Amino acid sequence: MKTRVAVIIGGHSVEHEVSIISGLQALNALSKDKYEAFPLYISKDNRFYVGENLHEIASYRDMPSCLAAATRVLPVPAEGCVELVRYPMKKFGKNVVAAFDVAIPVVHGTNVEDGTLMGYLEMLGVPYASCDVTSSALGMDKFAMKGALRQAGIPVLEARQYTGKQYAVNNDAVLDDIESAIGYPVIVKPVNLGSSVGISKAKNRAELTDAMDLAVSFSARVLVERAVPNLREINCSVLGDYETARPSACEEPLNAEDILTFGDKYLSGNGGKSGGSKGMTDLKRRCPAELPEGMTQRVQELAVATFKALGCLGVARIDFLNDKETGELWVNEINTIPGSLSFYLWQEVGVSFSALMDELVNLAFKRQREREALTFTYESNILSGTTFGAKGSKGKA
Repeated sequence: MKTRVAVIIGGHSVEHEVSIISGLQALNALSKDKYEAFPLYISKDNRFYVGENLHEIASYRDMPSCLAAATRVLPVPAEGCVELVRYPMKKFGKNVVAAFDVAIPVVHGTNVEDGTLMGYLEMLGVPYASCDVTSSALGMDKFAMKGALRQAGIPVLEARQYTGKQYAVNNDAVLDDIESAIGYPVIVKPVNLGSSVGISKAKNRAELTDAMDLAVSFSARVLVERAVPNLREINCSVLGDYETARPSACEEPLNAEDILTFGDKYLSGNGGKSGGSKGMTDLKRRCPAELPEGMTQRVQELAVATFKALGCLGVARIDFLNDKETGELWVNEINTIPGSLSFYLWQEVGVSFSALMDELVNLAFKRQREREALTFTYESNILSGTTFGAKGSKGKA
């Protein structure tokens, strides 16, 4: 019997469309001999849908028609699986539209990748192949991530955090603090977004004002850190869990700007004009990266250490900043569900996309087995001997 796999895509996130690209890539990589796989789509208003049309990326170009052809469902825990029940239900006929044994979330950004979806999957009691609630939340919150990695002895750039309210009440005070504490040039980014959404570099006060205005439009909190001179960006993926984590090949994104933007990643080339983007695989890169002697090993070691320090599971991508002149290296961020699942980095070390997906499914079931061995409830019912007064006051226990 084939394992039923729901590849979860979409969600209420500015990276909604990127998730669709990544998710359908992953869906097509799952072996049809081993799995009965289908996309479980979350609309921008957090409704779940299934349907044959959701397998084709062209369907999503006309969203009203796409949803009209799909079936809205509600996930319901069942014996050993999650059933997807038609909503609204029919009075007569079959209402269980589909079911799945394991979920592979391929979602990006706030309200999904940040642990929100993982918490929902935990409550459904289904195995899922991604970081858990805690590691997902840490990975999305760049300021909290820096604190956790610094505690683990992993190099990160110093940064300051500001709230949108602080900036709205007295923007001059915030700008003055940035100038005195960090100086120019600086990088400004939303604390909890991925895919380089809302990120800018500022070399003077006018640019800093524009950068802050942009960042606070996406997030209630903004992170500001110094820009690395002589910058080289290096990425490395990690696959596994606390026992089996191992690194992929390293890549160096080749971009003309000081920072890699959302447009560089997803809207460059053909993708921006015709909607034919292939996700992160469209990005110009050097892979494997041509790095100084010993640098590749250092990046890979730090990538695995970062993955373990944050308690990750599945496949993640750790992005590094390197000063080419001094050789200094810092962890910039972790993508707990990277674009295209970083399959191209694994192909460089002999792991096919199909084999990558196999491992994700196995990791999901492994974690579920380990959790089932833990105690979450007691046999006794402490309420059985408890009485309450008419007004809800405590009685005898």
